[in-house]
Amino acid sequence: MAAGSLLTLLDDIAALMDDVSVMTKVAARKTTGVLGDDLALNAQQVTGVRADRELPVVWAVCKGSLLNKLMLVPAALLISAFAPWLVTPLLMLGGAYLSYEGVEKLAHAWHKYRHPQSAKQDAAPVERSAEAQAAFEKQRIKGAVRTDFILSAEIIAITLGTVAEAAFMQQVVVLSIIAVAMTLGVYGLVAAIVKLDDLGVYLSRRDTSMAQGLGRGILTAAPWLMKLLSIAGTAAMFMVGGGIVTHGIPVLHHAIEALTLAEGEIPGVGVILQPITPTLINMLVGLVLGGVILGLVTLVKKGRGAH
Repeated sequence: MAAGSLLTLLDDIAALMDDVSVMTKVAARKTTGVLGDDLALNAQQVTGVRADRELPVVWAVCKGSLLNKLMLVPAALLISAFAPWLVTPLLMLGGAYLSYEGVEKLAHAWHKYRHPQSAKQDAAPVERSAEAQAAFEKQRIKGAVRTDFILSAEIIAITLGTVAEAAFMQQVVVLSIIAVAMTLGVYGLVAAIVKLDDLGVYLSRRDTSMAQGLGRGILTAAPWLMKLLSIAGTAAMFMVGGGIVTHGIPVLHHAIEALTLAEGEIPGVGVILQPITPTLINMLVGLVLGGVILGLVTLVKKGRGAH
């Protein structure tokens, strides 16, 4: 009797793990896009950090990301169970904030373009005291963890939507696996990217000409990769932020879908326009929304300054 009960229990566990495996694969596939945005956004967060402090900063952000998900997973389960209508508004607030941060980055870049002398001073190597370096790192980490919170919330929300019809325990297991795997995957790649220059130096000092050539190639490509990731990270803010907002407004979402379907019928260019149109519209929505919010924030700051 006991042996039969044990076999039944093992069968149930095996069936549960099979279901979890399938749902985890589906959720991972659906969150791949956000994973790419998360990588692009976080790889630029160590800019200005001393080379010997890059990995500790990445690790600190990684721990912050795990803490974010430790809060988000239970919160998502509770909201889904008791107030599912809250998920979309909360995500839209996060999308609006991402859009605002994106426009703020563009405004900062424009300021440096308009004031090149100031930009040169900012780009020059900065010798900081230990206290100033610690404060700078703390600011970088805080900003990265804040941005990660929004992207993590979207990952958790997408995953929750994938397992919405599953049993509660399956939801918990799948959400936990995705949360840990996505965090370690993103920040493992970030750590590898920021240490590319060290790899290049190491290879360039090897004895073989092939290793030296590869090392010099990495050293040449690394700064361009970081610049590309910086641009991609800013673009990702608009794509993700605008995408969250458009998905939260049914009329706008359905209009984009209808336009995309109509473009697919255009001979020749339809196959090109159809996949890129939603992304371009999401970016435009994020850019406009972020600009409006930045304008409002600026007015509020000026109003407070006047008083």
